[in-house]
Amino acid sequence: MDNRPVGVFDSGLGGLTVVKALKKLLPNESIVYFGDTARLPYGVKSQGLVKQYSKEIIKFLLEKNAKAVIIACNTATAMALNSLKNDFKDVPIIGVIDPGSEKAIFETVTKKIGVIGTIATISSGAYEEAIRQKDSKIEIISKACPLFVPFVEEGLINGSAINEIAKHYLSSFNNKVDTLILGCTHYPLLKSIISDNTENINLIDSASSVAEVAYKVLLDHKLLSVEKNSSVFDFYVTDLPMRFEELGNIFFGSDITNVQLVNEF
Repeated sequence: MDNRPVGVFDSGLGGLTVVKALKKLLPNESIVYFGDTARLPYGVKSQGLVKQYSKEIIKFLLEKNAKAVIIACNTATAMALNSLKNDFKDVPIIGVIDPGSEKAIFETVTKKIGVIGTIATISSGAYEEAIRQKDSKIEIISKACPLFVPFVEEGLINGSAINEIAKHYLSSFNNKVDTLILGCTHYPLLKSIISDNTENINLIDSASSVAEVAYKVLLDHKLLSVEKNSSVFDFYVTDLPMRFEELGNIFFGSDITNVQLVNEF
């Protein structure tokens, strides 16, 4: 038994979709969440910067006594996961790409998978690599959707503007794939819009898959908390904590209060 919190971080609000899945699957676990709202989006940053930011955040989470860290950001996972595992060998670090890839491979029937994500995630080829390592016969179509994150961060998850953008991005997948990986933790908030603009395509939201992997990792390392009704959620951001509180409930599914501002980054 280990009642220390699980650390989770993202460039902004998107990682809260992972926290929501963790809360559902692992209700006894406390969470310390870090949203790097001052430096988002990560999807247009260089690999060097993303590695630097991620390393700084993990150090912060470890100072908050995190027993494991989930990188709830596809861009940071793609660009920094292996480096971070080398830098922090004493703590389990979980990314979001492998869980989503494995779920897509399991669910595709035609062996044709689409991937959408930020420019950085798509350019990295991380999803293609993860999928082909497990099944080299799968065909993959990838597309960057850079406007999705800014819209979600503004809470604009419905309406004609985002619908037109989705139509532009997603039309190339119709009749070509049967499974589409939402390769950014912001994208589950656009699930309805994405579904409306795709035809007979199964959408893969990696948040639930990440939660399942987290359970296995915590179990294997004997880090699970078994103390009921004692979970605590702490939220830290690098800019605009009040705005994080206002929009956070959309991602988290319940009110977020007492978000703390971190000035050291």
